[in-house]
Amino acid sequence: MKVKLQEDVLKDQNQAAAFNRNVFKNHNMFVVNLMSSPGSGKTTLLEETVRALKNEYTIGVIEGDLATERDALRLRKLGVSTVQINTVGGCHLDARMVAKTLPEFDLNTIDLLFIENIGNLVCPSGYDLGQDEKIVVLSVPEGNDKIPKYPVMFKRTDVTVINKIDLLPYVDFSLSQAEADLASINPKALFMSLSAQTGEGMEEWVKWLREGVSPCTGQ
Repeated sequence: MKVKLQEDVLKDQNQAAAFNRNVFKNHNMFVVNLMSSPGSGKTTLLEETVRALKNEYTIGVIEGDLATERDALRLRKLGVSTVQINTVGGCHLDARMVAKTLPEFDLNTIDLLFIENIGNLVCPSGYDLGQDEKIVVLSVPEGNDKIPKYPVMFKRTDVTVINKIDLLPYVDFSLSQAEADLASINPKALFMSLSAQTGEGMEEWVKWLREGVSPCTGQ
C-alpha cells in the first residue's frame, strides 16, 4: 500500500507538470526553473536579469520560500509581476503549487517566466514543474565539493551557473575544477560563470535567455 500511495502522489504531480507545460506552450512562454542552495544569489541574479531584459520582454516570477515575501518584494520593486509561494517548511516547489499561481498572472502578456525554487540542493531536483529549462546556481563561497557531493541535482539540470566570481580572489574555488566535475556528471549541461553583483559574465547568461525566448515568442 505504501508503494501505491507514492505512485499516486507522483502521478498527481506529473499530471500537474504536464498541465503546466501545456499552459506555458499555449501562451508561448519560456519558463526557467531556478534552483540552488540558500544564499547562492538567485534573487540578485533575477534582479539583474530583469534590468537587462525588461525593455525587450514581459517577465513574470513565481517566488518560492519557506516564509516571508522579502524576495518577491525586491522583484516587484522592479515592476515585475511576482507571485509568492510559502511552503512553511517544504523543501521544494511542486507542479501543483505552480499551477495554483497561474491564474494570478496575465499569461497572454508574459514572454519569460522564472520559477525561483526553494534553496536546497537535494529536494527540488526531482520535481518537474513543467519548465523548459532547469538551472542550478552555485556560488563560489560554497566550495568545489558541491557538484560531486550533490550529483543528482547537477545531473538533472540543463545549465549550471557559477555565481559570485568576483569573490574568486578571496575563496578557495577553481572554475576549471567545477567545469570538469560537471562534465563528468552531466557532459551535456551548459556551464557559465558570472557575478550578478558586478555584472561580469552576465552577457552570456542574457544571450542564452534571449535564445530561449525567441523560438517561443517568435521574436
